[in-house]
Amino acid sequence: MEKVTIEDVDSRMSAADVRRGLSDDLGTTDMAINYYELAPGDSFAFGYHAHVGQEEVFYIQSGSVTFETEDGDVVVTAGEIIRFAPGDYQRGVNEGDERVVALALGAPQDSELDEMRRDCEECGERTANTLEMADSGEELVTYCLGCGAETGRFD
Repeated sequence: MEKVTIEDVDSRMSAADVRRGLSDDLGTTDMAINYYELAPGDSFAFGYHAHVGQEEVFYIQSGSVTFETEDGDVVVTAGEIIRFAPGDYQRGVNEGDERVVALALGAPQDSELDEMRRDCEECGERTANTLEMADSGEELVTYCLGCGAETGRFD
C-alpha cells in the first residue's frame, strides 16, 4: 500500500497551471495517474491528440471542462467522469471562469501518442506537432511538423 498527499508531489511543466504526476509516488506500474488544476484557458494536453494503446479517464472534481472530440464538443462538469478509448482524439480545455480540479487516469501506464495536432499560423490549419524542451530548459515548446513554426510555449 502507498499513500500520497497530492500537495507534497511537485508540479511538472504542462499545458495546465498545475500537473502533479502521482504514479511514481504511488508506485503504480500499470496505470498513469495525474492530478490537474486548470486555470481559465488551460488544457490537460499540449494539443488535440490520441494515445495509441491507452484508454484515458478524466474525473472532474470541480469546475467544468470542454473536451474537443471527433464527435464534437462535450462539456464535463464537477462530479462527472469521461472515458476515451485508445485511439480516440480529444483535448480538454477550461473554457470557464472557475478553476478546474481533476484527476486523469490512463492504462496502460506507458503509451505513445498517435499524433498531436495544433493550430499553425504559418500553415493556416491544424497540423501535426512535436514537443521539445526549450534551450533554456525552463519551457516546453511545440513545433509544426509541416513548416517548423513554433505553435506554443508552456512552463
